[in-house]
Amino acid sequence: MVDGVTTALPRGGDAAAPRLADIAAQAAVSEATVSRVLNGKSGVAHATRQRVLAALDVLGYERPVRLKRRSAGLVGLVIPELTNPIFPAFAQVIEQVLAGHGYTPVLCTQMPGGATEDELVEQLEERGVTGIVFLSGLHADTTADPARYARLAARGVPFVLINGYNEHIAAPFVSPDDRAAARMAVTHLVELGHERIGLAVGPERYVPSRRKADGFTTALRDLLGQSAAQAGARIRHTLFGLEGGQAAAGALLDDGCTGIVCGSDLMALGAIRAVWQRGLSVPGDVSVVGFDDTPLVAFTDPPLTTVRQPVQSMATAAVGALLEEIGGTPVQRAEFVFQPDLMVRGSTGQARRADAR
Repeated sequence: MVDGVTTALPRGGDAAAPRLADIAAQAAVSEATVSRVLNGKSGVAHATRQRVLAALDVLGYERPVRLKRRSAGLVGLVIPELTNPIFPAFAQVIEQVLAGHGYTPVLCTQMPGGATEDELVEQLEERGVTGIVFLSGLHADTTADPARYARLAARGVPFVLINGYNEHIAAPFVSPDDRAAARMAVTHLVELGHERIGLAVGPERYVPSRRKADGFTTALRDLLGQSAAQAGARIRHTLFGLEGGQAAAGALLDDGCTGIVCGSDLMALGAIRAVWQRGLSVPGDVSVVGFDDTPLVAFTDPPLTTVRQPVQSMATAAVGALLEEIGGTPVQRAEFVFQPDLMVRGSTGQARRADAR
């Protein structure tokens, strides 16, 4: 007891118990509400009570014995890898939201040389998962067979898909507006006086890459009067990651581009490296725009101008849709599209007059 309030115990039981203020801050509620939850009092909404309990879990403290409960079930989260910061960012929000509803997340990654998506799904089913969240999986690859998802649905496993719409899959999809993202980046560079603008983006078989390329082409047509052929000549489909961005940027620099739009922040950092290797500066000679707004890019040198992917909103919506499915309330089999935001920082600047032609 602390100030007459039953408290949670630290795991291991040998450290100071958490202060009500810490729990209240984590759960975004008052200390009085925390006190009522810990003491099992009535008068607290179910959702609020779950936030307080989730805060205990996040802070690493044991729940009081009478508040412990069985997990509502396991939910699988299948992601490509952890080296790109955008995937851990999604995973963190998804896991927090699931925990807040009493579900236990099971994280599965497709590291090189590791299990495939199909193998991971099989392992999750063997563990009796209640549902699965797929992030940038095979559903985003236009060359992959979508029938695997129909078979999963036929086995009664609810699932939701993030990033990459496929009309042949009957499921809820959650995506950023990739076309709008590319247009935002191009518009920003055009307003700075750039006319020779290139796009470094992932392999063409992926839906987000295709959509960004489409938005890029449309923006150059509408803003600069360039033909689809002219725009297409300045699109470089490459490998995801630093090395891919660096290689694509090198080709775009050879073509005289003074502005480069990239399909991810990692690709943008690779593009900046390519600019530096030419003895040029960012943004003095070349402006670079990323995509995602992953943690730390605001602190790179220069801070990266990027299009922010609405991770919090998208992840929360995806989990919400999945929980509706699990609860027996079918969600519309359609794509829910979220609008990105342009974050202007130091990697973009005015084009030199000699470059505008």
